[in-house]
Amino acid sequence: MRGESPAHQPANSTRTIAIGTIARVEGEGALRVTVKQGTVHEVELRIFEPPRFFEAFLQGRHYDEVPDIVARICGICPVAYQMSAVHAIERIFGLRVDGPLRELRRLLYCGEWIESHALHVYLLHAPDFLGYESGIVMAKDHAAAVTRGLRIKKAGNALMTLLGGRSVHPVSVKVGGFSRVPSRRELEGLKDELSWARDAAIETIRWVASFSYPDFVPDYTFVALRHEDEYPFNEGRIVSSNGLAISADEFERHFEEQQVPHSTALHCRLNGASYQVGPLARVNLNRDRLSPAVMAALKDAGLSLPLRNPFQGIVARSVEMLYALEEALRLIDRYEPPPAPALPVTVRAGVGMACTEAPRGILYHRYRIDGNGLIREAKIVPPTSQNQGRIEEDLRLFLPRVLNEADEAIALSCEKVIRCYDPCISCATHFLKLELQRDL
Repeated sequence: MRGESPAHQPANSTRTIAIGTIARVEGEGALRVTVKQGTVHEVELRIFEPPRFFEAFLQGRHYDEVPDIVARICGICPVAYQMSAVHAIERIFGLRVDGPLRELRRLLYCGEWIESHALHVYLLHAPDFLGYESGIVMAKDHAAAVTRGLRIKKAGNALMTLLGGRSVHPVSVKVGGFSRVPSRRELEGLKDELSWARDAAIETIRWVASFSYPDFVPDYTFVALRHEDEYPFNEGRIVSSNGLAISADEFERHFEEQQVPHSTALHCRLNGASYQVGPLARVNLNRDRLSPAVMAALKDAGLSLPLRNPFQGIVARSVEMLYALEEALRLIDRYEPPPAPALPVTVRAGVGMACTEAPRGILYHRYRIDGNGLIREAKIVPPTSQNQGRIEEDLRLFLPRVLNEADEAIALSCEKVIRCYDPCISCATHFLKLELQRDL
């Protein structure tokens, strides 16, 4: 339903905007905004999809089933769910995966970041800056750019297929390593396309640097992993821009999930406050871990770190896409197949926690396992639940600058703010509904 602009409404009327299909977000939800006497009163990002019960139906399963089950949580970032799971379980068993197996896991994660970031940058987010309703419509005028993005994504998918057995819901990841590892020759076969994609990623940074960004710089608390000598994928301490530095074992002492009345999804808060996870947080907290070539590409594009504008999340994703391609080529060049595809496992009872960096931010898993290797308790905190509170606050801060516009323009502005976060509401692509109510 298309609402009227404020100038055409009676002084004491209620203004409502309802949009049934806002594309380019993953999952299904709604946004409700209430404006009273010209002031934003309530902002509610409503997740109304029914619970999926992954934590519940993991209970009673054998630990070796977990990687395949949690991969089904998301079709875009299944590797993140698998990696957080296997790291947590390996900590219970006192197992440390190192050497070539560790590097293969890092390489698999590169593939996921490449395909996920390419999808968001080119098809989900860029249309907002170039004035198109979708990537498909944008392709009519920017065919070369969209083709470039799809080819970069395909390079990431090829990595996931080789290491994971398939690009969607990989099947080769297991506790202790992999069910199969590639030969050096197989990995070498990906290098030409990855090298092309690396050059295309440099061009991507130049491209997104040319976009016009709203002047919007909220005061964020950024949260990400930080490794002692690497840009973080699988491992590191959880740090924040406010001085937090903890292990995954301490996550639940500082981060708390809360139920909110307007959503079936929990909101996670850090010491009672909202915070931001994802590419923007990672590049700001780990900029000294980025390669010289990445920093040079930023400089050549006229950009510098830190970035505090959420709309420049598209820049952060482009930076990470280049980093992941460089890292993938580096790992392939030094690869020597391990003696065995997986380390032997000794089952023991215990509790284990782990955090890894999904494309959208830190992903926390905790498992309690009994002496028979059965899962007795599981807890999963995805990035989107951590960002939801911050998304609402960004909307609350951004809306006053557009309240005098027509309903359709306000709705589009809200969508653009939400898409900065690349939210994965139910890990499946559906639609977002928006409702704005004015009590004038």
